[in-house]
Amino acid sequence: MTDATLRQALAYVRSGWPVFPCLPGQKIPATRHGYLDATTDEQQISDWFSRGSRWNLAIATGAPGPDILDIDQHGPAGNGFAAFAKLRRAGLIDGAAAYVRTPAGGMHAYFTGTDQHNGRLPSHHLDFRSRGGYILAPPSTISGKPYELIARPGAHGTLDWAAATQLLEPQRQIARPQSLQAPDRDLSHLARWVASQQQGNRNAGLFWAANRALDADPAADLSPLVVAARQTGLEDQEITRTLDSARRTGQAGRVPPDHQAEPAS
Repeated sequence: MTDATLRQALAYVRSGWPVFPCLPGQKIPATRHGYLDATTDEQQISDWFSRGSRWNLAIATGAPGPDILDIDQHGPAGNGFAAFAKLRRAGLIDGAAAYVRTPAGGMHAYFTGTDQHNGRLPSHHLDFRSRGGYILAPPSTISGKPYELIARPGAHGTLDWAAATQLLEPQRQIARPQSLQAPDRDLSHLARWVASQQQGNRNAGLFWAANRALDADPAADLSPLVVAARQTGLEDQEITRTLDSARRTGQAGRVPPDHQAEPAS
């Protein structure tokens, strides 16, 4: 897959989209600073994807990269296609440039990038990725299943996430722009705290910090916590399990009692 991945990475770059590698078969960044390492530098990209490693390919979202509407497929728990259809009837997704099927059976709708904040509507199984986020893109795979381009309408419009949220959840109050910076600052603080944890408290500390970040922003990009956890010596597989557990806890709408207080340092 390496040659195909390099060719596709360079194709994304020709669209002006910054890219970076993720671990093979996973969504975890392979670089030290995650999406912050995304680049359009062709030499750096060639160095990453020409070393024989089967990296997954990620695109940093938000201008100059694309904005992404992620329509989730959660099996018996539901999916986002009904909400997507409602947005389509309202004309809110007419600007989509491409559609990609995800390994779980969901879909990514690509739009012209903006500097909007990331968002999440869990009851509608929708996520929105813009400034400060990233997504895996073709030809990446998860558990052997690929991301696949299924349609290219070719439009060049944007998705107004505030309008989409208002349509689907009219009772929900949209956060004012001045409040959007707090989660980023909190995440930096949390990452520094995670990096300071010692053996015996590393997993619990990572779990606690991930829950705090997701409390502040359910669509938070947790890659700074991944980087911090690696610095403590945790393996990527262990980090993935812990963050997946935190996300499931957030979807359930509660934090287990034994994780509600900050773990001991």
